[in-house]
Formats: sequence, structure tokens, C-alpha cells
Amino acid sequence: MSWYLTVPLVLPFLTAVFAFLTRFGPAGRWISVIGNVAMLLAASMLMAKVLDQGVIAGQMGGWAAPFGITLVADYLSAVMVVITAITALAVSVYALGDINDRKEHLGYHALFNVLIGGVAGSFLTGDLFNLYVWFEVMLISSFGLLVLGGTKEQVDGGVRYVTLNLISTILFLSGIGLLYGMTGTLNMADIARSLPELENQGLVTVIAVMFMVAFGVKAAVFPLFFWLPASYHTPAFAVSAVFAGLLTKVGVYALIRMFTLVFNADTDFTHTILLWVAALTMITGVLGAAAHNDIRKILSFHIVSQIGYMIMGLALLTPLAMVGAVFYLVHHIIVKANLLLITGVIERTAGSTELAKIGGLYKTAPLLAVLFFIPAFSLAGFPPLSGFWAKYVLVSAALEDNAWVIAAVALLVGLLTIFSMTKIWAEAFWKPHPEGVDPVLEAIDPARRWAFLLPIAALAMLTLVIGFFPQTFVAFAEMAAAQLLDPSDYMAAVLGEGA
Repeated sequence: MSWYLTVPLVLPFLTAVFAFLTRFGPAGRWISVIGNVAMLLAASMLMAKVLDQGVIAGQMGGWAAPFGITLVADYLSAVMVVITAITALAVSVYALGDINDRKEHLGYHALFNVLIGGVAGSFLTGDLFNLYVWFEVMLISSFGLLVLGGTKEQVDGGVRYVTLNLISTILFLSGIGLLYGMTGTLNMADIARSLPELENQGLVTVIAVMFMVAFGVKAAVFPLFFWLPASYHTPAFAVSAVFAGLLTKVGVYALIRMFTLVFNADTDFTHTILLWVAALTMITGVLGAAAHNDIRKILSFHIVSQIGYMIMGLALLTPLAMVGAVFYLVHHIIVKANLLLITGVIERTAGSTELAKIGGLYKTAPLLAVLFFIPAFSLAGFPPLSGFWAKYVLVSAALEDNAWVIAAVALLVGLLTIFSMTKIWAEAFWKPHPEGVDPVLEAIDPARRWAFLLPIAALAMLTLVIGFFPQTFVAFAEMAAAQLLDPSDYMAAVLGEGA
């Protein structure tokens, strides 16, 4: 079993080493692509194993849990590794056209693959301290990618990004130390087994809030999100895309894992907080998007607002709500990464991402218009695209639970999201270019054009597949939600049947 779990982790780091050694030639970029193809194959094998056998766990070095390092995959973590591999492959192909020689020489491909390894490790670890380690791997590599190029705007955004994430790290480590002091273990399944036996449940709730804040910073929830729109619009578009697709979702995943497996005793208190956080995250994010006129800044704020929907599912904690949270998580990674990739093509085609400075793309670049329309209006929740089904399940769960206020907030934020996407469509695609030029895709070097369009088209096609055939994906989300709400299989796989 351990081979299925370790190969998706080892491959990105091996790819990073070889890409760094060959960074001064064209081989480095192709090694990155080949390494991510291999990771997708390994992730698919892991998913097939989980679908066949249920939760699987591996104990590194032969040390039995809870004493050693545990890797574990259930339905949620397995699908997150697959989506990570899909996103990584799409971005690595896109980077063939987007990343210039100077950034390659500075180690872009190595940093990118270290980041992907850190993301995969976060999804597969069964140990709290190792979750911290993977978070630090992501923080170091993402900071390197963020400031790669060294512009003043990048450094400023990078400093804000690192500062708040270091505060999150301090809280995270403090929570880990307190949990270890109370339970004598760092294995998440073992902590989940031990916590209900403790007398001081009030302290457990305090620690839960510490973890909520620490992971809330990573997930960019209200009021801890301001680092995201200050930094995500500054790096290369390939970097923005992988950040938008994956980094905040690691924080969401950690919240879902900890507040279903570990902190599930005082849900009246903790999940009420999460429900308020979800509502305020949705509202502030979408209002920030409505106030801006740069496509990357609009999309950065929409990352924040859409995170609110996922937290809403966790906060409601009903079977249908958890189905919606899992479905939304998978859908949003694909859609958001694709929108940032498309924004890069808009910038190269029309000359800017400022809406006031561009236009005419529908007339002169109809293919780009179609490729934008699919993920943009999926994000807004247009039927029958994937975003519609994700929002439909979550709103249905809220109404089923008589949570009328959060259902109304979700619907209102959906309408404002439509406004933002329509604003981009009207300004960038529908109105004439203000300078009277004809922005055309043919202006991009043909050798690079396919590298931009191929991953965008593939991700758009995946969005359509999820939207037109949602039954399979909803059924999978139901199985994942059932495992999250009843973690007995997870604990048995890690600790043994007697646990």
C-alpha cells in the first residue's frame, strides 16, 4: 500500500531536482511536463486503489501507528491528489509559453514542482506535525515563485504573504504542542480516538479555535484574507493559476479534515463560528471583486468569495452539505486555475488585464471568448455548468437544515458573481478596443500559442464533463462525505481494526 501513497509524493521532488539541474536549457521545462504526466498516472493508480479497497494507509519506515509517519488516503484525499496532478500538468504545459528564460534560470520549474509535492503531501499525511512540515514546504516554494522576477510589486506582495502565513504557522505549532501535551500523540486518527476521553473539553474547544484561525489564514477566510488579493496578481500567470487553484484549497482541506475527524465534539460552538465566517467570506470577497476593474484582482477576490461556499458546507455539517463542500472543492480548483490561465492569454492578446484598456476580443478572438465563457459562467453558477450543481447542492442543504440566512447569502453572492463575470465579458470581449486595435490570438508566437490553448481547452472540457454528467461526481462526493462524517474506516485503516 505504501507504494501507492509515496509515489505521488516522490515524483514531484525528483522532477524538481532534475529540472533544477537542467534549468539552463530547454530540457528543464520538458522534464517538468513529463514529471507531471507521471504524477497524474501515479495519482490515478492511487485513486483506483482507494475506489477498490476504501481507505488505505502506509506506515513509513515500518513504524506502526501512532509512533511513525503515516500516509493515508480516503476518497477526499485521493481525489485532491488527482486534481492536484491535473492542475500541475495543465500549468506545466502552459508554462512552456509563459515562463521566460530568466525565470527558468532562476529555478522556476524546480520551485513549481516542490510546491506540487508540498500540496500532495498535505493531502496524504495522517500526522499533524508532518502536515506542518508540508505547509512549510509550500510556504517556502510559493514565496520563491511569488518574488521570482524581483519587481517591487512582487516583493511587497510576497512580504505580506509570508508575514501573515508565519503568524498562521505560530498558531498551528502552538495548537500542535497543546494537543500533544494533552494526548501524547501527533497521529490524527490517534488524536481523534483520544480527545473524547479527556476531562478538559473546554481546552479542546480553545485549541479547535486556534486551528480554525491557523487554517483560516491558509484558506483566506474572513477576516484573514487580505494577503491574497495583495499578492496573487503580481507573479507570472502560470504561478497565479496554480496558487488560485491549489494553495487556498489546502487550507480548506485541513479545516474539513480536522473539524470532521478531530474537533467534532462541540459542533454547536465551532461550526456556528464557521457558518458566520462562511457568510462574511462570501460577502466581502464578492464585494471586493465588484469594486475592481483588473481581471486578475477581480478573480483574486472571487477566490475569497468562493472559499466561503466550501466553508458553508463544512459549517452545516449535514450529509448533503458535505457532499456540496466536496463537489465545490473539486469544481473550483479546475475552474479557478483555468480562469487565471485564460487571463494570461487575454493580457498577451489585448495588451493588458485592465478592463478600461482592452476590448474587442469576442470579434477578433472568438475561440478565446468561448474558452473564457465556460469557466467564467461555471464560477457564476449558470446551468448546466459544474458551478450550478455545486451551488444547487449547497443551497439545498441549507434550506433542508432551515438555515435560511446562509442560503440567502449564497444566492445573493451568486448573483453578484454573475455581475462580475458579465462585467469582464462586456468590457474585455464585447465592447470595441478603446485604442481601435484588433487583438488577435495570431499575435502570439505560434510556437507558444498551442502551449497556452491546449491546457485551457482541456480544463474547459473537464468543466463541461462535470457539468453535463454530474451524477458520477455527486455519487463520488456522497461517498467522500460519508467517510468524513463517519471516520471509523479512516481510524481503522491507520490504527488497526481494534482501535
